[in-house]
Amino acid sequence: MPPQIRALTPELQQTANEQLHEVPDRLEADLEAFKTWIKQQPHLNSRTDDQFLVAFLRGCKFSLERAKSKLDKYYTLRTKYPDHFNVTTTRGPKFREIHQTGALVYLPTPLNGNGPRIAIWRMGLCPVEKYNILECMQVAQAMQEITILEDDYANVNGIVFIMDMKGATAAHMFQMTPSMAKKFTVFSEEALPLRPKAQHFINTITGFEQVFNIFKPMMSKKMQGRLFVHGSKMGLLTEQVPLQYLSKNYGGENGAIEDIVAAWEKKFDEYEDFFQANATYRTDESLRPGNPIDFEGLFGIEGSFRKLNVD
Repeated sequence: MPPQIRALTPELQQTANEQLHEVPDRLEADLEAFKTWIKQQPHLNSRTDDQFLVAFLRGCKFSLERAKSKLDKYYTLRTKYPDHFNVTTTRGPKFREIHQTGALVYLPTPLNGNGPRIAIWRMGLCPVEKYNILECMQVAQAMQEITILEDDYANVNGIVFIMDMKGATAAHMFQMTPSMAKKFTVFSEEALPLRPKAQHFINTITGFEQVFNIFKPMMSKKMQGRLFVHGSKMGLLTEQVPLQYLSKNYGGENGAIEDIVAAWEKKFDEYEDFFQANATYRTDESLRPGNPIDFEGLFGIEGSFRKLNVD
């Protein structure tokens, strides 16, 4: 039976072949090998639908060993830190309220028409007296999960992330403790199959540099090289993300945020059963082969997520 995945556009298929080492004729065998490994893991209860698993293969450039490790970390961290990473409903009033602020959006047209997906987080639209950082990150997490399943541009070409700090305060930044930042950094780099291609910070506020310099060393050298701080100079951003690919709210042509929010409201309704099922997909550390994971030792500020036993 052929893999149950969407066909890529010819351009995306060429990119997947050349840059991700995807071999369409081998895709069925690659997915079968991945599923066989999952079945052999007594501690791991994972989704096994083709569209979900191919995102991990593409996110790891079709290295099966890396895809195993990434999937294991994905469920390990979601199980251990559900408040951070495991969304089981999108119907909560606060979840919808945060989403309806338009603080977090994925723009409809990818960069340059067929490149990475563009995501924007307008931090100032989530006042700290109303919402805490984890509540906002639950919305971001839910959007990422849908993107893994639906967005071929994000899966093949990655994501360009723009953090707009207009209207934010120091209180926003201090919500993100070093411990929390470490968890999100590790999840983003080592568990999430969506590859971050660039992170742009605009309208940065007083005190941003000091906090940024604490968190930056937690990232891999590769990711550190993809960070761009533009201050209030939109011209520096639009050198890399041309204005036409920003939303109409920024003077661009890439959708109005109000329309994007309305479309995602419907999407969340459609995916509610999917998110409720998240409660059943997890790891059970008591069944993990080999030594148990020392979670306390994993997230020292200087430490990193040690290699999981995924053979």
